[in-house]
Amino acid sequence: MTQDTYSGGVIWTMKSRRGARGRRALPRGSRAVAQLAVAALAAGTLAACGGSDKPTLNWYVNPDGVPVFEKYAKECSTGDYDIAVQLLPSGATDQRTQLARRLAAEDSSTDLMNLDPVFVAEFANAGWLKEVEGDIADQVMASVEGEAEYLAGAAETVVWEDKVYAIPLWANTQVLWYRKSLAEKAGLDMKSPVTWDQVIDAAADNGGTVGVQANKYEAYVVWINALVQGAGGELVSETEKGRDAKVGLDSDAGRKAAAVIQKLADSAAAQPDLSVSNEGTSLGQMFPAEGPGEFMTNWTFVYKNYEGLVGKPDGPTKEQFADLGWARYPATVEGEQSKPPVGGIDIGVGAYSEHSDWATEAAECITSEQAQVDLALEAGLMPSTNAAYDKVSASGDFPKDLIELYRTSVDEGGPRPKSAFYAMISGAIQARWHSPGSVDPDTTPEKSAKYLEDVLEGKSLL
Repeated sequence: MTQDTYSGGVIWTMKSRRGARGRRALPRGSRAVAQLAVAALAAGTLAACGGSDKPTLNWYVNPDGVPVFEKYAKECSTGDYDIAVQLLPSGATDQRTQLARRLAAEDSSTDLMNLDPVFVAEFANAGWLKEVEGDIADQVMASVEGEAEYLAGAAETVVWEDKVYAIPLWANTQVLWYRKSLAEKAGLDMKSPVTWDQVIDAAADNGGTVGVQANKYEAYVVWINALVQGAGGELVSETEKGRDAKVGLDSDAGRKAAAVIQKLADSAAAQPDLSVSNEGTSLGQMFPAEGPGEFMTNWTFVYKNYEGLVGKPDGPTKEQFADLGWARYPATVEGEQSKPPVGGIDIGVGAYSEHSDWATEAAECITSEQAQVDLALEAGLMPSTNAAYDKVSASGDFPKDLIELYRTSVDEGGPRPKSAFYAMISGAIQARWHSPGSVDPDTTPEKSAKYLEDVLEGKSLL
């Protein structure tokens, strides 16, 4: 597999059933990011100034579901304006960098943005997003309490200081994917909750592996966050205090999370590329040329990914695809409910857009119920509203129990900390928890907590 990732999605291409490492979409370094930002800014300005009095709204999108985005850019254009799709980098960090540079410069051509949920608090706090008002805002606020149209887990991602700053488009989550034959051989009852310990032992004792995302990037923090929350803790809490937020890593929950990572890293179930693993690399281990396959935590795109490869060179056979199973995200602690990761994409309107009213109108159109259904059916990206979920379930394109697992996982899942300083939080955790082979329950939680506190207080640099 080669792939491009961000925290909550993936673009993949099949190269090897054994799962080659993912390719990097952009060179590292601030110079490369700056050059890309300048190039994109020029492109956006040209689009906005193209030889017509009819304005063009620039919609910056992540590289998942792009054909659907292009379709809705056309369908949601009106007699007053056209919508042009502008592609963001594949990685979450690079997406944030490009958008932040534009918004910090008060760029008037940044009209609409696809936002990873962790961007919303930071951008709203900086005054970079136009507040969402009216019926949609009312529905979102009611949905946070589970009383309206949006899934509660999705609605929560767009609220900052009791105001709404984006519209949920699609809501992502992770589930446990596995080979039924491997689980049966291991004697695991997958109809009941399973723990990380059980999954690791089952794979190790029966020649299988466990696929995760443990490269030094955002999805590794997603895994750590889910483990900590599954043990009853939080990476940070009281985030409304900004830099004075309470760091919760040096805790029993932090140590239990570290113990899971250490166990996998030391286990025969660890995949050879564990320290550089991502959403794409683990895909190829499900149906290897030899061996029983794997247990894998990964996002909702997985089902359509494998289904689309059935019968193709290096893809699964029909019999192998029928052996694919799914279950709720593993529990960190036996008897405690797991906290599946929550991701997805929210649509925000730039605060400095020259056409913010039209951009708001366009945002409502491109987050419509039908747009969400199309993203699910055509790209495997699940909806943020219950009505769209019902239509996807009724379509017959997915097993109904899988759709309900997705929906439940989003509503009962664990979002990452909602903080204006989330980029610092994520970077500090990556710096001290990577590589997974170095994680030690006796030292990593304590050392990482101290480092994160120092970073937030300005005593240490990332």
